Amino acid sequence: MGEAAEDKYTKDGTTDIRGNPAVKKGTGNWRACPYILANECCERLAYYGMSTNLVNYMKERLNQGNTTASNNVTNWSGTCYIMPLLGAFLADAYLGRYWTIASFMIVYISGLTLLTMTASVKGLKPSCDHGVCDPTNAQTAVFFVALYLIALGTGGIKPCVSSFGADQFDESDESEKKRKSSFFNWFYFSINIGALVASSVLVWIQDNVGWGWGFGIPAVAMAIAVVSFFLGTALYRHQKPGGSPLTRIVQVVVASFRKSGVKVPADKSLLYEISEKESAIQGSRKLEHTDKFKFLDKAAVATQDDKMKDPVDPWRLCTVTQVEELKSVVRILPIWASGIIFSTVYGQMSTMFVLQGDTLDPHMGPHFKIPAASLSIFDTISVIVWVPIYDRIIVPVARKLTGNERGFTQLTRMGIGLVISIFSMLAAGILEVVRLRIIARDNLYDDDGYLPMSIFWQVPQYFIIGAAEVFTFIGQLEFFYDQAPDAMRSLLSAISLTTVALGNYLSTLLVTIVTHVTTKNGKLGWIPDNLNRGHLDYFFWLLAVLSLVNFIVYLWIAKWYTYKKTADGDFESQ
Repeated sequence: MGEAAEDKYTKDGTTDIRGNPAVKKGTGNWRACPYILANECCERLAYYGMSTNLVNYMKERLNQGNTTASNNVTNWSGTCYIMPLLGAFLADAYLGRYWTIASFMIVYISGLTLLTMTASVKGLKPSCDHGVCDPTNAQTAVFFVALYLIALGTGGIKPCVSSFGADQFDESDESEKKRKSSFFNWFYFSINIGALVASSVLVWIQDNVGWGWGFGIPAVAMAIAVVSFFLGTALYRHQKPGGSPLTRIVQVVVASFRKSGVKVPADKSLLYEISEKESAIQGSRKLEHTDKFKFLDKAAVATQDDKMKDPVDPWRLCTVTQVEELKSVVRILPIWASGIIFSTVYGQMSTMFVLQGDTLDPHMGPHFKIPAASLSIFDTISVIVWVPIYDRIIVPVARKLTGNERGFTQLTRMGIGLVISIFSMLAAGILEVVRLRIIARDNLYDDDGYLPMSIFWQVPQYFIIGAAEVFTFIGQLEFFYDQAPDAMRSLLSAISLTTVALGNYLSTLLVTIVTHVTTKNGKLGWIPDNLNRGHLDYFFWLLAVLSLVNFIVYLWIAKWYTYKKTADGDFESQ
């Protein structure tokens, strides 16, 4: 009877909405996920629907120049990737993921509603005459208030949704653990379905029907996302917030330095840990001691002074679990850093690939032309094609070969994606070599028109990046969730998102350095305004070499990495 009662509830510490232990049969698992996946799909549709064409809105309606509009979009986009740190901190420390998502969704939909009003309501909408608009300072200010409300909203949600979805699967149950791996695949699939609709249908509506409809539809999509999320409330499992993770990290560092002269006992069972089954950190399972970063173990050495104090001073004595939390974060950071160059390669789709595509023939038939920027739709299609192939074909085959229930370990999966990304740069470089040969053959160096070469020759490089995403980006989602301490999962998800921002910054830095070095002595350089006289292929080779070096370093990091081990004996290495 006791075992039956025990099996009735989840064993990973999750609760229902009322704070009671979560009943296995009535909560979580795949039954709760459709509401979360639908929420993510609609939220991404809303985000990409209003952001993909934002630079053109600023140029047309706010009468901004190329540089100003471009900088405004980049600054806003950067804010969207900084805000997850705030949302993650609140989720892990105080609110929990459910209430963080619920709160920031209200901010999000308020921003989208206000944005729609700035494009459609008289007085808020800039007045235009013969295609030239003249916005007032107040109209511009309201527009930016709406924009940054959206940044705050999407940032608060972004690090929590994937973790909240994964919370629906009990890690102590082998069958549910296997399903959780599949969840991350379909989560990324949902993102790309939303992005596909946004980058095709909504961009067309904004260009051909109007901005009121173009921003209004994302607002409606976000309203559907809100409804979808709340509909699943009764089914969700919740991880309890564990208090400020930053405070706990600082406590370990301070306690370690305060005890720098103390010797760590050879018998690690003598290190301080509370005797109860649950850890001292609410919502977190106990972690077993690991051997790396031994200096931090000093924080868990109980001296005579510590034993005399009741209650324990956490700035002098920390539990093994608290010390292992910090060790987990430190171990993850090199893996995190290896994702930056991958994100740089990923970022070429919106920069160098577009510049390359601008010179190629965009015609589809006699009347229709596809803009170079729209070719990123093939990356989205690639992801949508590859996710089911990976989940339904590659994983079962790999499972038989490796004996691993998820097909590959997360580190192997991410490594495969890093290798595939090298081939996307090689494909782009080879296409550039062929393009330059056509220019030399026909003497088209100063021709402003399209080259006699179809833009669809770019499809392979977009498609390869899509395949790499399925391995690396989804692998990252899963890895950062699994390897993060229980009470830091949102924060680690937020940190993983910063690789995208840092990848873009690195791309900017590389272009700046390359331009500076290659334009010395009056030379045109690799990336001149007239690409027909440049050598964009050299830039792609540079990224391929950097990606290869990054992969070699990654292999060393992956070999060095020690997987997290909970006190119930579960190695989270799958």
